[in-house]
Amino acid sequence: PGPKPGLEVFERGYEHLAQSFDSKWAGFGSAPKFPTPHQLNFLLRWHRRRPDSKALDMVEQTLVAMRRGGIFDQVGFGFHRYSVDQRWLVPHFEKMLYDQALLAMAYTEAFQAAGQDFYADVTREIFTYVLRDMTSPEGGFYAAEDADSEGGEGLFYVWRPEEVFEILGHDLGRLFCRFYDISSEGNFENGLSIPHVNRPLEEFARQEGLEPEGLKARLEEGRQRLFSRREERVHPLKDDKIITAWNGLMIAALAKGGQALGEAGYTEAAARAADFVLAGLRTEQGHLMRRYRQGHVAHQGYLDDYAFMVWGLIELYEAAFDPRYLEEALALNRIMLELFWDDKAGGLYFAGRENEALITRKKEVYDGALPSGNSAAALNLLRLSRMTGETGLEEKAEALMRSFSNQVNKYPTAHTHSLTALDFLLGPGREIVIAGDPGHETTRTMAGLVHRRFMPDKVLLLRQEGEAGERLAALSPFVGAMKPIDGQPTAYICREYACQKPISEAGALEEALDD
Repeated sequence: PGPKPGLEVFERGYEHLAQSFDSKWAGFGSAPKFPTPHQLNFLLRWHRRRPDSKALDMVEQTLVAMRRGGIFDQVGFGFHRYSVDQRWLVPHFEKMLYDQALLAMAYTEAFQAAGQDFYADVTREIFTYVLRDMTSPEGGFYAAEDADSEGGEGLFYVWRPEEVFEILGHDLGRLFCRFYDISSEGNFENGLSIPHVNRPLEEFARQEGLEPEGLKARLEEGRQRLFSRREERVHPLKDDKIITAWNGLMIAALAKGGQALGEAGYTEAAARAADFVLAGLRTEQGHLMRRYRQGHVAHQGYLDDYAFMVWGLIELYEAAFDPRYLEEALALNRIMLELFWDDKAGGLYFAGRENEALITRKKEVYDGALPSGNSAAALNLLRLSRMTGETGLEEKAEALMRSFSNQVNKYPTAHTHSLTALDFLLGPGREIVIAGDPGHETTRTMAGLVHRRFMPDKVLLLRQEGEAGERLAALSPFVGAMKPIDGQPTAYICREYACQKPISEAGALEEALDD
């Protein structure tokens, strides 16, 4: 264990990423290129602290390049695993649930931070793919889709011009092929082409003498017709396991998207998945199991199952305001600490006391393709502490972060989700409580104002009357005295539990949030 990390390690993380940024093709480093969305989430937080830095520009260039590239399925949506080249053109065609979840959160936060509808649209496209192709009848989410079909990698996803002309006709087919770089020479193997976007739609429209909106509509028509024909192909194998950890990430992504985009359907899908996991992937003692497949549950949960599921439940509470999800998050967090905490050196083991005995018990903090269980748990502990007033949870988070601080200080870019937790810890944070009927128009407006903003320093609670209000007050005693003023929904903005003057008008809340 070392000292608690400070803002200097946060700044060095930014500087190291800036040095490795690919100014030509975006992203970081050279081939192969992985999306690594938690690096982008970290940069958005640095931009918030240092608006004069290049952090937001690096994030936007990378998100735009990935969406235009072959790493994105231009016909059916969703992201492939990684790009084998520097240009984001040729992917490893496998699709992973956790990539969809983490990238959806990155695009959602970019939408909140930059205000560009492009990022919201990409988030919707990712969710379209997941809800269409990766959702089980029970509501959980499947793990992955393979890269291969018919004995070759990527054959499901690539095209020849003559196929496109047959489906779309000559005029629309020619337009589609020019826009998505589908040529007789091909940009992949054996004269096959991976659809991708070489030029912004507006620039292409000018070159073709078309109105951008009209071009967009024609390309969407072509995409839908190609998608329908592609459905007749032999599909890659689907890994239909429902893995608790990865479902936790997708629950978090859908709940976060439901908040920022104001789309209740995403929150409902998140709630359905959470209810499935909580009902079907727990023991009688309330402990999590690792995976479900076709009615069969197996393996005791590991650290990331608990940490990611708690993450999802926190986001789901802030989206739906059902105190049951906050109760479940606290219960799973408590069990996680009992099973995985290292009483000697601090931090959380990957395998708990109930998992299969190993020669050594490792503790992971490296944020690779996924954030580590320890970094996710640190941020969860901090958020739950601010939501409940339990200072012991924040002390546990600080102890966890000190246990890995030497590693984080040495290699900050390998621990960017830990830096996200550090950002929350350093603050200054805000506890926002809205007191009012959740069905009241002003209550909904106030919640929407908070949901749409990029405020990674905040926690949000809804204090309502009746049983739900009593349950929340039992979890968060400090909200007990927060009530509507003169019968009108009222917002309370607090820093370290010291609150500003209550706000009963949406316009005044908007000004206070932007202050």
